Amino acid sequence: MQDFTTLYKEKLTTPQEAVKVVKSGDWIDYGWTTCQPVALDKALAERIPELYDLKFRGGIALWEPEVFKVPEAETHLCWNSWHMGGIERKAAARGLCYYAPLRYSELPRYYREHIAPPDVVMIQVAPMDAHGYFNFGPNASHLAAMCEVAGHIIVEVNTNMPRCLGGVEADIHVSKVHAIVEGDNPPMGQLAGGGAPSEVDRAVAKMIVEQIPNGACLQLGIGGMPNAVGSLIAESDLKDLGVHTEMYVDAFVDIARAGKITGAKKNIDRGRQVYAFGAGTQKMYDYMHQNPELMSAPVNYTNDDRVIAQIDNFISINNAVSLDLFCQVASESAGTKPISGAGGQLDFVLGAYLSKGGKSFICCSSTYTDKNGGLHSRILPTLEQGTIVTDTRPNVMYAVTEYGCVCLKGLSTWQRAEAMISLAHPDFREQLIKDAESMGIWRRSHR
Repeated sequence: MQDFTTLYKEKLTTPQEAVKVVKSGDWIDYGWTTCQPVALDKALAERIPELYDLKFRGGIALWEPEVFKVPEAETHLCWNSWHMGGIERKAAARGLCYYAPLRYSELPRYYREHIAPPDVVMIQVAPMDAHGYFNFGPNASHLAAMCEVAGHIIVEVNTNMPRCLGGVEADIHVSKVHAIVEGDNPPMGQLAGGGAPSEVDRAVAKMIVEQIPNGACLQLGIGGMPNAVGSLIAESDLKDLGVHTEMYVDAFVDIARAGKITGAKKNIDRGRQVYAFGAGTQKMYDYMHQNPELMSAPVNYTNDDRVIAQIDNFISINNAVSLDLFCQVASESAGTKPISGAGGQLDFVLGAYLSKGGKSFICCSSTYTDKNGGLHSRILPTLEQGTIVTDTRPNVMYAVTEYGCVCLKGLSTWQRAEAMISLAHPDFREQLIKDAESMGIWRRSHR
């Protein structure tokens, strides 16, 4: 067997030396979630004052990059996010961060065919194996496509990165890497599941779980409510469940350890829990490490609706910020204020409906409370001006709040209005009826 340690040593360097390759005007890719660099980021931040027009790509930052902390950073760089998290929302408010709209299943193709290729890639990886491969950890997503077109690839080895087994595009070979850095092995970035489920969360989860048959295949989106569904599934009598998801979350670990996941009924990838990326707690990363039951795969496989459609009884569960009486779903913004991103929500809404016996659920609480204690409805007459539509009205299947679960397929506008108002908090229903009347979509069939 060829010994790759010599090649490794030849490419091993310091973070300060590695980042010297960056020049003004470059596109720099920091990867995704837990693979965002640490030592390299710190070294590059020291150079930022001498550089201009740097354009970064990343997504779901789990900690604030050092380059964000440079004085007047927005005059030197901009961050382009594939999916906004809390850190990136704050950066957007200072004019430092901008969302890059996408249909997540298409992201590898964006790199291969459409966008400016990264001049420099900097990512954390698991230690090199005996065959010369660095594993992307729980980040297969689009990283192989990104590295294929990159001008210069620097990997930062982290012994805490779990080695995530997969099918394809889960690793990069040392021969393809231009420089290697050994950092301080920081712990994995954590993404909590939102704490204990609220009564509203559990009410929504109960209605969804009642619709899940034995042998179903699950996709859970990001956020507290999908995690609440997962918790309830772990406590249920369901059996022989499968997993085929964009994001792997802690709830899947709980469901698997409760003996509910076997993947025995999956039409493809039988017995494997398939995912594009994972972000959660250390419990989840420990479970993912070298676990042959899991299958790390690129997002153009996990989120392809043609792939999803092959799996019977596919159940997709995702969050929303707001919905309107026309059944448009907003999961990315409130007005023009960025909240999150499209991610793969539409991919799974479409794919689940194509599945034999499949169902997609868009769930949210019926209300939210503002910082002054004011109560507001998430069910709106029309989406607030400037709000981004994530799922268009004909694509939504089930909508769920704590007040009910309705299937919207095939309903006319007046039926949709009635259905959506039935999901609203009672305090807002009369006004929503008046709004529906003014828009010509209220028939008074229940009045």
